[in-house]
Amino acid sequence: MKTILTSIAAGSLLAALASAQPQSRYTVTDLGTLPGGTFSQATAVSNNSFISGLAAAADGTQHAVLWYQGRIIDISKPGLLGPNSGAFGINPSGQAAVLAESLVKDPKNENFCAYGTGLKCLPYFWQGGIMTPLPLLGGNNGSIGNINSNGEVVGIAENGISDPDCPHTVSPSGTGPQVLDFEAVIWVPKQGQIRVLRPLPGDTVGAALWINDLGQAVGASGSCANTALPPLTFGPHAVLWDRDGSVTDLGNLGGTANMGLSINNQGQVVGASTLTAKSAPTEAHAFLWTKETGKMRDLGALSGDTASVGLGINDGGDVVGASIDEDGNPRAYIWRNVAMHDLNTLVPTDSSLFLLFANAINNRGEIVGFGATNSGDVHAFLATPSNGPFASESAAPAAQSENSRMVLSDEVREKIRQRLPGRFVARPKEQR
Repeated sequence: MKTILTSIAAGSLLAALASAQPQSRYTVTDLGTLPGGTFSQATAVSNNSFISGLAAAADGTQHAVLWYQGRIIDISKPGLLGPNSGAFGINPSGQAAVLAESLVKDPKNENFCAYGTGLKCLPYFWQGGIMTPLPLLGGNNGSIGNINSNGEVVGIAENGISDPDCPHTVSPSGTGPQVLDFEAVIWVPKQGQIRVLRPLPGDTVGAALWINDLGQAVGASGSCANTALPPLTFGPHAVLWDRDGSVTDLGNLGGTANMGLSINNQGQVVGASTLTAKSAPTEAHAFLWTKETGKMRDLGALSGDTASVGLGINDGGDVVGASIDEDGNPRAYIWRNVAMHDLNTLVPTDSSLFLLFANAINNRGEIVGFGATNSGDVHAFLATPSNGPFASESAAPAAQSENSRMVLSDEVREKIRQRLPGRFVARPKEQR
């Protein structure tokens, strides 16, 4: 594999960080991979530090895994027979939301899981070693979001309605061709229920990606022609579904590709929105929406970057995500005290990982995501606050954040892009 550093030498990067960095605010733990694997991604973290994610095995397949107290647990087998799977939500009770391929070919040749295998893509609920399949709506596939403390799982299910407006080719993120419409749903596994979350009036499909403990869910609404499935999820409308099923359009930052990606128990929503009608879905800014204002707040991007995405928010209003330059190179950030900070400037300079994406943050301030090693492998991480909350004035200023950058090889960028359900990585300029 080519090195992940293609234009900045590792020594120069560390020297720049050492000269610019304030006192470290987080310790970073490399969560590792399964034996023989080189890739892992942490997707969510509960308030008692259970972590969900996926990790590559020695044969290159990807398995749903959990981490707890430094131990990695492969939950893909028994229970899942297909080659690839991932865990995309975890709650304090240790219940997990899992997405997995089956061994059965999709009869309509769809690639709902985006692995390119043509196998059916199915949602599951895991607890105590038991993997339970979740019901669909008459179609062949489903996708998964997160799970709340009440055991409710959010996601997407095909409804069996053939739609000629669906895209008939493979999308840049690996899904497609798509034939059937799909609905945003909430599963209540303990009761065997599936509840449909209707899209906005005039729209025909929906995608739900996160649910809080109050039963409020967020995602996207649109048509099969303009609403993309994970891993690059967006639609013309970012939406919030309340507990009663009522749906609210969250607005936009000027563009037509929008997505709500996380909601906390205060009802605050983060996600990404394009800035102009002509912007590509990967040319967006992170937003914060609150009921009090009724509109999106543009959170901007780190100095020198052109795009960002808000991936997680805790009950204290801390936002995490990724800030991305025009060539598609991401940096993990935390937004706090009305300012965005590069996480790489808040960790020890001898950290074994450069933090690329921060996917989630819990109420203890623990952050999970994935980063890159100097050898070009991609590993899940846990960032733990080491000195308590930091004030905006004590964090690295924007000029120092600019020094913290890692240029990804095309090979690594492609690997990341392929396995980011609900997330995105910008493409290089020459591919736009």
